[in-house]
Amino acid sequence: MIEIRENISLAPYTTLRVGGAAHYFCEPEDEAGVLEALRWAHARGLPVFVLGGGSNLLVSDTGFRGLVLHISIKGIQTHADGDKRIYSAGAGVEWDKLVAQAVQDNCAGIECLSGIPGTVGGTPVQNVGAYGQDVSETIVRVCAIETATLEHVEFDNEACGFSYRQSRFNGSDLGRYILTRVDFALQPGGTPRIAYGDLKRHFNSAHSSDRRTGILEVRDAVLAIRRAKGMVLDENDLDSQSAGSFFKNPVVPVALYERLSAASAAPVPHFDAGEGKVKLAAGWLIEASGIARGFALGPVAISNKHTLALVNRGNATAADVLRLKDFVQRRVHERFGVELRPEPVMLGFGA
Repeated sequence: MIEIRENISLAPYTTLRVGGAAHYFCEPEDEAGVLEALRWAHARGLPVFVLGGGSNLLVSDTGFRGLVLHISIKGIQTHADGDKRIYSAGAGVEWDKLVAQAVQDNCAGIECLSGIPGTVGGTPVQNVGAYGQDVSETIVRVCAIETATLEHVEFDNEACGFSYRQSRFNGSDLGRYILTRVDFALQPGGTPRIAYGDLKRHFNSAHSSDRRTGILEVRDAVLAIRRAKGMVLDENDLDSQSAGSFFKNPVVPVALYERLSAASAAPVPHFDAGEGKVKLAAGWLIEASGIARGFALGPVAISNKHTLALVNRGNATAADVLRLKDFVQRRVHERFGVELRPEPVMLGFGA
């Protein structure tokens, strides 16, 4: 039997440390527990929200008047599949624990995703990516429960509908499935990915290009880079008390980029996004609009280490976070005509 608790504050379950309470709360440790909780909620006509590591979440000050499922399905199993090694992890496994195990096993494919907070179950939802890697490159199977029918379903990579920070799970099928397990196909002894600028600069300064870089070295470098940006959770670092990158890098038509570039005194950072589009650097847009690192409105500030992070400097509310979010969006739109979209899931806001 699962335990259903009442009026549980959600702030401690999020990396921003803000937000109200869940009217009902439980922590299923397997699929049977998820099914039992869903039946309980269905019988009472309650909405259900799935909570993982809370690293990409902003909870409203009024909380959530439904049932929050804090998925706690653990366990990592591995087996060989041809020249690959499959890592099958429960949705409640801490993401960086999986990365650390894969790196220790000398299996390449997710080493650049080191240090990202949250749980395994959240990674397919927004196609988590960083430093030149996305989880969509290695995911081979996602196991889930369909919330309406309570049936066990499985998706291969193509069926997940991955794109930049998107999947069917946060798009067309938002709220339809609860993910319980994810399988990744990694490459034993594979070459680590060193494609992102920060990593290239790190290793160019560290040693000559003719020396092969190991997977563990890449993990250590990513952790060091993220830590310097306040992107590794640390109770002693207020800049890490955030939801990570709060704004997505906007994808815009090439024509808009060309207009911005022509009007700018400095090069506009961009990346090819295919089909006549480019991806702009949201952090550059924020700083170029006149908002510097450390800028604050009340108890919420732009991180001193990373322009994209909004940090809780202490005793902030969700309303405080929204105030700074709106200010940044308005300033960037006024300056560049570009709309910044928030990356975190917003829970308990609106109707």
